[in-house]
Amino acid sequence: MRWRVWAPGHKGVDVVLYDAEDRVLRKVPLTAEADGCFGGALPDLAEGTRYKLSVDGGDPFPDPWSRSQPQGVHGPSEVVVSDHGWTDSHWKGPDPQALVIYEVHVGTATPEGTFEAFIPKLAHLRELGVNTLELLPVASFPGARNWGYDGVDLFAPQATYGGPKGLRKFIDAAHAHGLAVLIDAVYNHFGPDGNYLRAYSPHYFTGKHHTPWGDAVNYDSEGSRFVRSLVLSNVEMWIRDYHADGLRLDAAHALVDEGQPHLLAEIVERAHASASGRRVVVIAEDERNERKLVTPASEGGYGLDGVWADDLHHQLRRAFAGDHEGYYQDYTGSAEDLAATLRQGWFYTGQKSKNLGHARGTDPKGLGPWHFVHCIQNHDQVGNRPLGNRLSEDVSPAAYRAMSTLLLMSPFTPLLFMGQEWNARTPFLYFTDHNAELGKLVTEGRRKEFAGFSRFKGEEVPDPQARDTFTRSTLDWDELDNAEAAGVHTLYKELLRLRATEPVLTSRQGTHDARALGPDAFVLERRAEGDTFLIFVNLRGSLVHTLNPHASAGIVMWSENPRYGGTVEASPLTGNVVRLEGPSAAVVKLRE
Repeated sequence: MRWRVWAPGHKGVDVVLYDAEDRVLRKVPLTAEADGCFGGALPDLAEGTRYKLSVDGGDPFPDPWSRSQPQGVHGPSEVVVSDHGWTDSHWKGPDPQALVIYEVHVGTATPEGTFEAFIPKLAHLRELGVNTLELLPVASFPGARNWGYDGVDLFAPQATYGGPKGLRKFIDAAHAHGLAVLIDAVYNHFGPDGNYLRAYSPHYFTGKHHTPWGDAVNYDSEGSRFVRSLVLSNVEMWIRDYHADGLRLDAAHALVDEGQPHLLAEIVERAHASASGRRVVVIAEDERNERKLVTPASEGGYGLDGVWADDLHHQLRRAFAGDHEGYYQDYTGSAEDLAATLRQGWFYTGQKSKNLGHARGTDPKGLGPWHFVHCIQNHDQVGNRPLGNRLSEDVSPAAYRAMSTLLLMSPFTPLLFMGQEWNARTPFLYFTDHNAELGKLVTEGRRKEFAGFSRFKGEEVPDPQARDTFTRSTLDWDELDNAEAAGVHTLYKELLRLRATEPVLTSRQGTHDARALGPDAFVLERRAEGDTFLIFVNLRGSLVHTLNPHASAGIVMWSENPRYGGTVEASPLTGNVVRLEGPSAAVVKLRE
């Protein structure tokens, strides 16, 4: 085994070896090498060896590049190897232009909260019509429960989820079911609890840039070569050693790099180079509506496959749930603005944002719609509400079905949050398991955050540190047995089957457009190979719309069909007239 530790400005580094009872066996000094590194090889050790690192004879700390932390972020690091006995040699990776993404928090997806416990659910997802899973961060975080964005060791899969072996087994099983797996990776900050990076080098961070989490991770100042290597090695590890099919990059707008090439472009390049011929995808969460993110590197962009585009979500929440505070003040939810968002992929293309106080966005003209990841709920939009309430708490069942129909019939890449396919009623709250001192600050900060919102006045924000906050967030799969949930589940399955099989919806050469039909309704039009799909969405009131009398029209589905839990037995299409009442959607096929 070979160690190499970056610790510039220090005199020495020792590897401290432990036995199974955490007793120190011996210390092995490493030799000073170039560039502030210390290295050495120990040929007589095996997988499972546990160790820490001591700098200048001080207290030993976990390895910041550790591949395994079986006792958590404060315990000894563990040597693991990447051998698994993979059975996925047939797997070629996902098609970036045909993704249907399902976002999963492993710890709350099942009562057991492990990779292995979720494997039996893979058949459900494949039958549903999902083809890609996106795992909320699985890198080691403090305590036993966390969303994962407080991770402090990029390389070590969370022990309580099943660690390295559990993750390899899960991804191998997912591939056997025809499901790709994306890892949510956090490179814009590291969590505070268990973060020992500064013990090795002050250059992991830089005061040159600041973020909501303090000093920025150092990607463009002194020592940044090693910090960039940390990230790029991690990208390579997830894809090469775990056979992951790509990454979702958390808050890429907060990843500050003024150097060239930009780290995002290097992440994309390293991800593809690590795949051994498999297809991989890299998607960024980024609030800027910046086309450069998905523009090819050959044209001066970063070459990402996709970007989270939240404007449609915000417009729909404003329209159906009435949200108007915070960033929702930038949206009207009008039929006209919803149509504009659907035409473009995002709404803000350079207009001034009232919420931000400056212009936001760029013109997305010419970008393929598959680059835009749309949702009607995700972990942020559920969990960052004080009570973790899902969309079903704020809109009617009819509105939920209409929003779902639009999401899955649009040309954009849809993302579902776990349980969305049956309109799950379990909340997804914000939960942590920090030490008592930090935990108290988190709880106070969480409650202060929502104090200024009139919508949440009088609400008691659950304590993120309480175990009950976590257990209440666990999905209840038994909900699928009730009739209302079964109806929504049927709706999702049939919509996703249409999306995967209907030529108008699958064509790479297809076009789309959207327009308002008065103040309270709009239509999304998709054309390909001489056929047209019209997706009518009514926000409120009544819609009566007459189609081209020279076209042959047929109803494909309507969201208020009783088979989906609705109350409208008769087709909303009579002759060439479409009639919708209240929140609802209908899909009509035209042949001219």
